[in-house]
Amino acid sequence: MTTPDQKPEETVPALHIEVDGVPVADPELLATVMSGYGHFTAMQVRDGRVRGLGLHLDRLDRATRELFGRPLEADRVRRQLAGALAAAGRRDASARVYVYEGARTLVTVRAPFPDDRAPWSLKSVPYWRPAAHIKHLGGFGQAFHGDAARRAGFDEALLTGGPDAEIAEGAVTNIAFWDGTSVIWPSAPCLAGITMGLLAPRLPSVTRRVALADVPSFRSAFVANSRGISPVSLIDDVELVVDEELMERVYAAYEETPWEAI
Repeated sequence: MTTPDQKPEETVPALHIEVDGVPVADPELLATVMSGYGHFTAMQVRDGRVRGLGLHLDRLDRATRELFGRPLEADRVRRQLAGALAAAGRRDASARVYVYEGARTLVTVRAPFPDDRAPWSLKSVPYWRPAAHIKHLGGFGQAFHGDAARRAGFDEALLTGGPDAEIAEGAVTNIAFWDGTSVIWPSAPCLAGITMGLLAPRLPSVTRRVALADVPSFRSAFVANSRGISPVSLIDDVELVVDEELMERVYAAYEETPWEAI
């Protein structure tokens, strides 16, 4: 028997979803994925190995505990990554691991991104990511500003905030500045990227506040993410030197990090 404020189980309609007119085989799973609430990590795989794999696994576990109150076992992620790579027939790939409610995971595998070291230009925008320490889903703001920057002829958006445009990160990158002595990572809320985590201990790094008005005082800068590292040649209308000596030092630091088997 049901109370007046309850509905009989059979009267609650089952979830039905169609994509391009075709019913989805598992609508509950698709609804979870479509919720936009979750997190992920992205990595480059070469010969079945990943630089900083342990950092990726730690990131996934921390964010799963914070968002969903439960751990995400590293061995489970490794098995799913290995299985997806084998199913795709790839030893070299760009791979992503997404985590949703209930610690449900989704793995994507595609062709690897090429190593592109061409200089980037950045357009500053007044936006900071919410919960910036998490590589979360639902990044409409950063995608919107990133696309707008590219339409304006730039390669990437530079996220800034506050009355003096404090610099946090790129739309999909970390940024570092070079003063001739130290690599400066901005201290504003941002995602501590895996490539940043590999580079910072291997370079003379400091973390401090950087505002947009400080940019002309730096000799050069570079951006880094899971796809690689590139020098920055322009921020808005401020030209920066592409310091070849610095970049060789940065690339060498990155290339000395060990590959880890999945």
